[in-house]
Amino acid sequence: MKQFVWFYLLIFGLFFNSCITNKDLVYLQDKGTTVNASAQVQTMASPYRVQVNDILSVNIKSTDSELKSLLEIFRPTEQSNAQINSQSLYFNGFTVDVHGNIEFPILDKINVLGYTTDEIEEKVKQALLDTYLKDVSKIFVTVKLAGLRYTVTGEVSGGGVLTLFQDRVNIIEALANAGDIRDTGDRTDVLVVRQYPDGQKIHHIDLTDKVAMKSPYYYIKPNDMIIVKPLKRKALGAGQTVTQNITTFASIFSVLLTTYILIRGN
Repeated sequence: MKQFVWFYLLIFGLFFNSCITNKDLVYLQDKGTTVNASAQVQTMASPYRVQVNDILSVNIKSTDSELKSLLEIFRPTEQSNAQINSQSLYFNGFTVDVHGNIEFPILDKINVLGYTTDEIEEKVKQALLDTYLKDVSKIFVTVKLAGLRYTVTGEVSGGGVLTLFQDRVNIIEALANAGDIRDTGDRTDVLVVRQYPDGQKIHHIDLTDKVAMKSPYYYIKPNDMIIVKPLKRKALGAGQTVTQNITTFASIFSVLLTTYILIRGN
């Protein structure tokens, strides 16, 4: 019987240790981590540079009477804010092709690959000035990314390809938009797959440590893929709370005790 007692105690201890605690669930804790944050903050604050397959929203206005009618081609069909979505922007926006160009009906192609939206505004202004205008003060150009598109998968409540119409989105906001990480998701090692001119790279970020706010991957970029891995204890089939573990242990204990009684009875 002693062997069974020790076995039960061992199982009981394992189940308690496998419980999901606050340390597993709480974002941005003070873990006393120290890092050289200056370089990271500078990288995080750097403006986004346009990549292939990005969609740009371009708004052009002019005080020049002759150019006004020509610019009507840039104005999509009037619609309410509720109707503006990634689908309408896909058809009304300007997609960056594989060569890094966007094609304007009155300006032909403009290369935008690797440029910021501010730099693209200046390029469009200059192209219009060179072709149609003599006074740059008569034209107003606004260029924005047509929504921040990203993908979330893994241990989240509602993953998929998502779009947020904001210029700046941090990874916690992005995950909240996907239904947040489940209790069984590993917040200490979230993967961010990011696109670069030479291909994709995988980065790691610990969202339970407040130092994550200084990471260059804390703010997501268009086309990022966020992958949330399951906790190891989920793979073991353990419960999420002490109550669940006790219930599981009680069931196992009952089965083993019944088996022991039947064996002794024979």
